[in-house]
Amino acid sequence: MTKTRRSAVAAGLVAAALASGAVHSQGVTKTTILIGQSGPLSGANKEFGEDIRDGALALFNKLNAAGGVNGRKIQLITLDDANDAKRSGENARVLIEERRVLALFGYASATLSLPAFPHVDKHGVPFIAPFTGAQPMQSFRRHVYMMRASYADELEKIVEFYASTGMKKFSVIHYDDAIGKENLAAVQAALDKRGLKPVSIGTLKRNQTDLGAAVGDVVKAAPDVVIGTTLYRTTSDFIKQAKKAGSGAQFASTSFVGASALAADLGPQGTGVVVAQVVPPYSRMSIPVVKEYQAAIEKQLGKKEFSFTSLEAYICAKVLAEGIRRAGTNLSRESLLKALDAMSSYDVGGYTVGFSPTNHNGSKFVELTAISKGGRFAY
Repeated sequence: MTKTRRSAVAAGLVAAALASGAVHSQGVTKTTILIGQSGPLSGANKEFGEDIRDGALALFNKLNAAGGVNGRKIQLITLDDANDAKRSGENARVLIEERRVLALFGYASATLSLPAFPHVDKHGVPFIAPFTGAQPMQSFRRHVYMMRASYADELEKIVEFYASTGMKKFSVIHYDDAIGKENLAAVQAALDKRGLKPVSIGTLKRNQTDLGAAVGDVVKAAPDVVIGTTLYRTTSDFIKQAKKAGSGAQFASTSFVGASALAADLGPQGTGVVVAQVVPPYSRMSIPVVKEYQAAIEKQLGKKEFSFTSLEAYICAKVLAEGIRRAGTNLSRESLLKALDAMSSYDVGGYTVGFSPTNHNGSKFVELTAISKGGRFAY
């Protein structure tokens, strides 16, 4: 072999190695695809984080058992953030820069998602299905793909429902942070459309345990309806204390609360509490994706433990997997972004998600449910 020929072969091997390394650095090998997730697997909101993780795993494990996607198996790496924004931001850095994942998936709130964005933007990483409908997250971002309706959509639906029955006195409880204030503004906008204003507002700190003053202020105003925009523990404690204080109000919440966790925590006191949902009922087996989900989650958990949150995670994971499939064998972060942008109308099985290069809000679906006896849900 001539010196020129040897140089050409060596250059080709180096180029191939570099190309292989570039793909591997984006979480893709010949046999595996790495997806990263940060979630609350400990602390007061751990049930919510576990539901998101388990719903995604149910879908990924089902696909992997059938050979994976385009011959590769999907591995979900989940790091615990204990519902702490600083930890979720550091987890994003670790997942992207050290674990070298293809994409991030299923962060449990806007508060946990926002600290990840600098790392996402720096490395061009797809950020798939944050579990939030917060208004700031609805603004277009190149790498972020939302798969649920906004909290504003949910709150409009709640106000519309109660206002249509003649109720006029609404109270609101919200967290004293940017997202909580956005939720308050959304309720106020929905009420303003109907010539109404909140009769009282309960402003709470995240992880606040002493709710006495806020409960007293809300109960004193004697509202017809109290709308909660807080997590299940806060919402549950508020409802219990308000009822103990003699409130006869109806209680309603956005999907952010975690419906199954709320129902379990409230027990018999939960009957009649309304919760907005952004996916179909997990018991409605006539919907193909629900039937598919139930079989997959039962296999994953070894028991019939269904929830709206794990169903949403299953649906979102299925959309991600379809994006990976459409991206083809030369999978990269950029090819996944392009595949998702071209997914204009994907029927997951009775639930449709659609994106475009200028719109990454995939769904506007909202349905109201009510907790019935035994912690079940009526529609």
